[in-house]
Amino acid sequence: MELIQFAQRNHNLLLRALSEHIQMVLIALILSALLAGSLTILAMFFKRAGTIITYLFSAIYSIPSIALFALMMPVLGLGRNTAIVVLVLYNQFILLRNFITGLNEVDPAVIEAATGMGMTRTQLIFKIRIPLSLKPIFVGLRLALVSTIAIAIIAAFIGAGGIGLLITIGLETGNNNRLLWGVILSAGLGITVNAILVFIEKRIK
Repeated sequence: MELIQFAQRNHNLLLRALSEHIQMVLIALILSALLAGSLTILAMFFKRAGTIITYLFSAIYSIPSIALFALMMPVLGLGRNTAIVVLVLYNQFILLRNFITGLNEVDPAVIEAATGMGMTRTQLIFKIRIPLSLKPIFVGLRLALVSTIAIAIIAAFIGAGGIGLLITIGLETGNNNRLLWGVILSAGLGITVNAILVFIEKRIK
């Protein structure tokens, strides 16, 4: 009952935190997809470069998120932009792993037939490999999005706002209602988004 009363009194606060979080996550995901897509194309042309890139982002992904935020603060300062950079870096390993694997697992017979028809490597990538890899590509985007929603909560510690701010202020002030609404919104957003994307994913052939 007290939770509901808090929401009624502070609905603008909750909606603003949710809106900030969604904006930050979407910007990070769009930039992540663009970067990962470009790096995947590079990996298709230069296998060694692809291996190096994958290992590099694997190493970055192994760094605890709070530590990576702390490492970036002296360089980029506080705020949402720093959070977005960190989220983009974290997403690369998830996206690259799915993008590159998907493109490489296209049936060799299909590739051979397309090559026999005179297709160039560029045409093979854009006309054959990518269209036949939509499911693993989408899976990568889903995993990255759900991961970003969770990690973005920690971004509140560097002044990025969002749902994480409800949790941090709730912890600092002992305001359980604010804390619980932060938890409810973060969990609800992650579960809802994942359920919607899984539903869509099942319809991708």
